[in-house]
Amino acid sequence: MSLLDIRVPAVLLRIDRNPFHHGTLGAVRSLGRAGVEVHVVADSAGSPVRSSRFVCQMHPPPSPGATPGEIAGTLRRVAARIARPAVLIPMDDASAIAVGRLGDELAPSYLLPQQPGALPERVADKAELAAVCASADIPHPVTLIPESPAQAASAAWQLGLPVVAKWSRPWLVPAGTGLRSTVVVHSAQDARELYLRAEEAGSQLLLQAFLPSGPDRDWFFHGYADRSGAVRGGGPGRKQRAWPRGAGLTAVGRWTPNPQVQALSERLTAQLGYRGIFDLDFRRCGSTGRYHLLDFNPRPGAQFRLFADSAGLDVVRALHLDLTHRPLPEGVPRPGRSFVVENYAPLSALRPAPGGRELAWYAPDDRAPGRAMWGLWAGHVLRKLRERLGGASAAHTDTRVARQAGASPLYETAETAEPVELVEPAEQAELSTLSKLTELTDDEKASSC
Repeated sequence: MSLLDIRVPAVLLRIDRNPFHHGTLGAVRSLGRAGVEVHVVADSAGSPVRSSRFVCQMHPPPSPGATPGEIAGTLRRVAARIARPAVLIPMDDASAIAVGRLGDELAPSYLLPQQPGALPERVADKAELAAVCASADIPHPVTLIPESPAQAASAAWQLGLPVVAKWSRPWLVPAGTGLRSTVVVHSAQDARELYLRAEEAGSQLLLQAFLPSGPDRDWFFHGYADRSGAVRGGGPGRKQRAWPRGAGLTAVGRWTPNPQVQALSERLTAQLGYRGIFDLDFRRCGSTGRYHLLDFNPRPGAQFRLFADSAGLDVVRALHLDLTHRPLPEGVPRPGRSFVVENYAPLSALRPAPGGRELAWYAPDDRAPGRAMWGLWAGHVLRKLRERLGGASAAHTDTRVARQAGASPLYETAETAEPVELVEPAEQAELSTLSKLTELTDDEKASSC
């Protein structure tokens, strides 16, 4: 008999257009295996997720940039088809922010954590997060918000080059502009020029002190804050390998005890009164040893299945159990367990894993998405290669603008100055080839961490 109330379906909402969002598949499988009817509101074109046997039905998503009213309309249509209350789980920042705003309007069709509706938007906004960390005494990279091009140039010198440049609300950055949510700026002139694109980006520019990456420096914490505020269903993890190297999403992660990261995470969510699923990214400063919070994602991280304990509890199941007033089982943590995203780290997926391992795409009880992923991924790589070859001459004519916009070199983000870990030559070649041939959109990066 399932611990979950299988009378209550789940609806996964994702607004971004990332067809390779393995976190969505993880949520589908986690709930579907427990007998829950799973509906997915996301773009299914070219996505392996649609082939999962645990998907009850795919529904068309709201368009990128949809208004809250349009998002509410989409969710009301889905609710009408389901015809009974469902647990609603946003799978990207834009969805989480919209659902936070629409909480009262979506009830009683959807079950949601009870918290201030503006809180997801507050923590996802990079400028707000800096203020939140300051008030909660959580280490955070020194952040300056320039109010003019001249101030941007001055701030870059003040922080010490290179510096990290971020758009405050990365979910608003439009596709096709060459802008990236996060880039490393190497000159004051680049900072000045980037500031001039703030209107195009849709939010203000932030400049942050640069914390170099390195072995054992990149960490994350996933959890679910229940109705009482207790954090369940997750834990601390170490990013062993990222794709691209040192940046973005976790290609290989390991469940690794870290009392400092756990204490910081629980203290922050308690002070905020946060309720629901969250995913935090930390970087340890090499000189001070302090863990700095880089991102607060008010939704499941793509590798949340890393933290499935001995009772099978993860953050998605914890949410469903809590919102349906069912007790959460007391499982035993499984440190040493690893999570591997095969299309970004295929060699790691083939190696022995004595501590246990879960793959993002392949599963013995749900093989179709793994098979579909490799076919679709090959087409994705070929398309990106053709685009890069076709655009090479155009990029050559405007090198300076491309660099300051973060389009070249590929993924010049705050984390790319050094690799997360030292890798063997075969692994280094594997990652290098992937980085050269493929490129994620900002939505893909933002929703895949």
